[in-house]
This record gives sequence, structure tokens and C-alpha cells, in this order.
Amino acid sequence: MRAALALLLLALAACSGGKGGNSQQPQDLETAAIERGLVRDPDDSDLTGLYARDTDRICVVRSGSAYRIGAYVDYGDRITCSGAGTVERSGETLRIELGKDGCNFDAHYDGDRIKFPGALPDACKKLCARRASFTGLEATRLSESAAEAAAMRDAAGRRLCGD
Repeated sequence: MRAALALLLLALAACSGGKGGNSQQPQDLETAAIERGLVRDPDDSDLTGLYARDTDRICVVRSGSAYRIGAYVDYGDRITCSGAGTVERSGETLRIELGKDGCNFDAHYDGDRIKFPGALPDACKKLCARRASFTGLEATRLSESAAEAAAMRDAAGRRLCGD
């Protein structure tokens, strides 16, 4: 019994991560999750796809070497926002331009979700009806299909990412 206990204690001591030669640098949880395939690496993923949360939608499709983006929110009772434009990516930052009147802002992309900021330029209000807003829009990827993204339509039937 004492021999088994001694072996158990030696095994535990060997696994304690002391100052032996096998110790590794500690990792942050996000890096560890990416390495194990639990979350998508935002630097290795293509933006193309259809993103959604409830009735809110974002589409992204390639257009040559750039991307087209469309966003649509619907609160019911014709309280909506709808806009289309371009998006450029730099790591986890998306530089979005919706419409032609200065609705330009940076959004966050984590590989599966696109998050609009909590404050947007006043020019973005022109894309919205009544008290609707793109402010804080967050959508998760539903599909990586360019065809599904290009088929997304707003309440008026306009294809926001299509030709």
C-alpha cells in the first residue's frame, strides 16, 4: 500500500509543471481554443457568408479583391435599416462603408461574428426608417455560401450583396 502511495505521489509531482525542461509558456484561452479548433481563427477565415441574429442580417461577398457588404435590421412596423457598400479587413477590424453619404465605421470580426460599434456616424441614420438603427448590430455566421449571401434581400426586395 505504501509503495502504491509513493508511486502516486511521484507521478503527481512529475505532472506538477515544476521547473523541468518540458514547461511551456502559458497561453491565453483564445489562442489555446484556436489551436485546438474550438473557435475559428479570425486571421485565417474568409468573410464571405450570411450572418444573422433574430431578424437582423449581414451579407458579405467577394467582389474581385475586395468585399461587398449589406446589412439589414427589422424591428417590425416598418422600423428598419438597410444599407449596402464595401468592407475591408485588417485582422479583427472591418472598415465598413454603407451607402454613399459617409456611413463609415470600424466593426469587430472574430471569425464567426460581426459586431457593429455602439456609436455610429450621423450619416448612418439616413439608411434607417423612423427610430431604427444599425448601432450595436451583432450577427453570427449562418452560412459560408456566397450564393446564399448574395441572395439576401431587405424588406423592399433589394439584394444587398447581389449584382
